Amino acid sequence: MFISEAYAQAATAATPSPIITMLVPMAIVFTIFYFLVIRPQNKRLQEHKNKIDAVKRGDDVLIAGGIFGKVAHIREDKIEVEIAPNVRIKVLKSGISDILTKEQAVTV
Repeated sequence: MFISEAYAQAATAATPSPIITMLVPMAIVFTIFYFLVIRPQNKRLQEHKNKIDAVKRGDDVLIAGGIFGKVAHIREDKIEVEIAPNVRIKVLKSGISDILTKEQAVTV
């Protein structure tokens, strides 16, 4: 009851290489990480960018520093925000945290 050499060689050839056994779990973890972290973050960033690009004169905004104001003038990458009567500050568009709705602006 000896095992022939051909049968023994065929059994060892069927085992996967160590690199594949290492890459498959890493690919699964990356895929899960992509769908749970990277993709939603990119979606939020794109929505925020679209929101900032749609800002228009008269909109109530919240600046990243926590200052509320109304958009007075819009330039390419800068916005002039009126934070009090006759008090205006210049802010980069990227410095806007949120554009407030009419309901939110009334409560502020």
